[in-house]
Formats: sequence, structure tokens, C-alpha cells
Amino acid sequence: MRSSGIESALPQPERPLANRDFRLLFSGRCVSLLGDGAFLVALAWQAYTLSNAPTALSLLGIAMSVPLIVLLLFGGVVSDSHDRRRVMLSADVSRAVLLTLLGVLAASGALRLWHMVVIVALYGGAQAFFDPASDAIVPEILRGAQLGRANALEQVARPLALRLVGPALGGVVVGTLGAGAAFIADAGTFLFSATMLWSMSSRRVAAVESAVEEMVGESLTAVPELAAAEGSSTWRQIREGWSYVRRHVWLWGTFASAGIAYLLFMGPAEVLLPYMVKHELHGGGAQLGLVLGAGGLGSVACALSMIRSGLPERRMTFIYMAWTVATLAVAGYGLATAMWQLMLASLAFNLLETAGTIVWATMKQEQVPGALLGRVSSLDWLISIGLLPVSFALTAPLSATLGVRTTLIVAGLAGAAATLGGLLLPGMRALDEPGESVAGEHVALV
Repeated sequence: MRSSGIESALPQPERPLANRDFRLLFSGRCVSLLGDGAFLVALAWQAYTLSNAPTALSLLGIAMSVPLIVLLLFGGVVSDSHDRRRVMLSADVSRAVLLTLLGVLAASGALRLWHMVVIVALYGGAQAFFDPASDAIVPEILRGAQLGRANALEQVARPLALRLVGPALGGVVVGTLGAGAAFIADAGTFLFSATMLWSMSSRRVAAVESAVEEMVGESLTAVPELAAAEGSSTWRQIREGWSYVRRHVWLWGTFASAGIAYLLFMGPAEVLLPYMVKHELHGGGAQLGLVLGAGGLGSVACALSMIRSGLPERRMTFIYMAWTVATLAVAGYGLATAMWQLMLASLAFNLLETAGTIVWATMKQEQVPGALLGRVSSLDWLISIGLLPVSFALTAPLSATLGVRTTLIVAGLAGAAATLGGLLLPGMRALDEPGESVAGEHVALV
């Protein structure tokens, strides 16, 4: 694969795609994301084919998210104690098998809702192992400025594949061949990703204390929680990851503020944006596509800009300010009186959310010891998304009581306040100082 035009302007050592293993990893990820976009369309269509009630799709969402949330910590442990490439490969093959089964059942007419519930639950469980390993494997392959640009490339591919091209292809396949064919096609994308992972160099990362001590300059067993930890090795490794997080304010503070902010604004943003388009601004499906497409365009534009320019200075401040202003854009949804205003708010939200996410992912990869990165990433995922089902559940009664516009405005303002509050925690901006690293920053969560 040739480097992109954006990358060709960079010095050779800074081009992530010049690295063979990253090239394989990224290729598999792009194709898999296309399949994910098609899968979302096929899943919704199949759910409404089996049941006209919206509760069917909600049930599938719960069935997928609960195993994901429950197993994330174990996925982090496995990621830190095994070859991450093989963990991801196993998860890809597992999901390919599950989607093939789902596709065959759908195509044969034998599919029932309970089949879908079981299959998507197992799918979510496999994803719980893939996601932490995927976060942690990149710094095994790349170093320095390559990390930020690699994360930016991911943020270019994700909205294009998951929000634009993938759903469009999924709609074509579902419309012409049926949902079963779309499920089987998505299984093929997972097999392609697994093949790319198989072709990479084997990288075993042993999560042993000596390796961590060398990186952070202290003994993990000196931490009281770890000294008292008993039981299985898995439980001990989870405690190690949590102990590391709680001793670094930039980690636990960000996890907590993101979790609270997502609770406050994500449900209203996801559920009420389509309502605004249809019922408040009297638009149709095409207009909703334009609003969502504007968000995807914002994400891509931001990521392309960061590939060229690299990451900003004073990164923690940048992350929090980007996320705070992004969340204020949710209030803009509620204030919009014309479709172009809603499009502008969507563009701003996704552009700034992506900017903060790219810098945040790079900060974790640079600052967290490699032997702990899978567990730290799993805690990040768990705390950030753990309350999302509550946010979605509260959106309907709140909007019925306060009104749709007021709910969006309050959600955006409250979410922004929760986000900005994280930046004000003592020690949060220590990493913004020149030459600072986590070795000098220990503000404990008590």
C-alpha cells in the first residue's frame, strides 16, 4: 500500500504507513470498519423485520453492550499478558464465525429474535477483548511523532467507513440481497482483518512487574492495594491496572469527567438529534444524512489537519478545551432554528471531539507503561461508556418533561461543565509543563 498524499509530505521516519506492521494493521482496520458500518444497517433492518416494535432494537443494543462492559477489564488483562496481535486475531475470527451464523440463519428464514440476542451478546464479549488490545498494540509498532499521526489516520478512516461508506454499502446489500448477505459480508471483513493481523510480526508483551518497574521507576507491589491483593492472578492484574490509574490524576480525573459528561449529554445527543431534524425542523431522511455527514466531514477534516501539523503543545489543556467546546455544541442542537445551523453544530461537535480524542489516545500511548496499557485502556472504556445505558434510558422521560430543545440545551451545558471541571482538578495540567511525565505526577484518588 502506498502512503497517502498527506503522508508523502512528511519525513520518512514520521510516516506511520511506512511501517509494514502498521500498514497491515491499518488496512485490516479500515476494511473491518466498513463491515461494521454495513452491520449496523443490517442489524436494524433485520430487527424491524422480525418485530415492528422499537424495543427489539433496544434489546439488541443492551445484549451487545452488557457483555462488552462486563468483560472489558478481563479483556485488558488478557491484552497485557498475551500477544496482543493474537488476542485481536482471535476476536476477529470469533466475530466472523458469529456473523456467518447470523447471516445463514437470516438468509434461510430461520432467524428468530432470540438468536440475534445470543449472537450479538457473544459479539459484544469478543469486542471486549479486541478493543483494549487494539488500543495497546500501536505503541508496540510505532514511536514518537508517528503515534499522533497514526491516531489521526484512525480518525480519518473511522467516520468515512463507519458513518458514510459502510452504511451506504450496507443499504445497497440489504436492499438487493437481504440482511443475511450483509452479515456474511461483514464476516468477510473480519476474516480480512484477521489475515492482516496474522501477517504481522508476533509481539508478546509480558505484563510482569519488573518491566513496569523499569518504566515507572517504582515497585508496583509497594502500593498498599497490591500488597493486600489476594486471589487469582487475573484479579491481581486488574488491581495493578486500577492502582496505576488512581495514582495519576490525569488518568482517573479524565476517566471520571468523561464518564459523567457522557451520562449527561450523550443520550440526548444521539436520541434527540434525529427528532430535531424530523419534528422540529421538518426535514426528512436526506436532511438527517446531511446533518450526520457534516459531523463526519468535521472528524475527517480535523484528523487530516493533525496528520499534517502534528499534535499541539499543552496537551491536557487542549484536550479538555476541545471536549468542553464540543459538548457546548450539543446545546447548539437545541438552539438551532434552521437545518444549516444543525449541520454547523454537528460539524463543530465532531471536529472538536475528534481533536481531543486523537491527542488523548496519543497521551495514553506515550505516558502509560506498555505492560499496563491494555488494562488502563480497558478502564478508560469501562468508565467512559459504563453509564451510557443510563443516559439513553433517562433521555425519553427528561425530554417528555422538559421538552426536546430544553433537554438538549441543559445536556450540553451540564456536560460541558462536567468536562471543564476535570481540567480544574489539582495536578491535572502537570503534564503540560515542559519535560514533565507521569514519573513526576502522583495525585492520588482517595
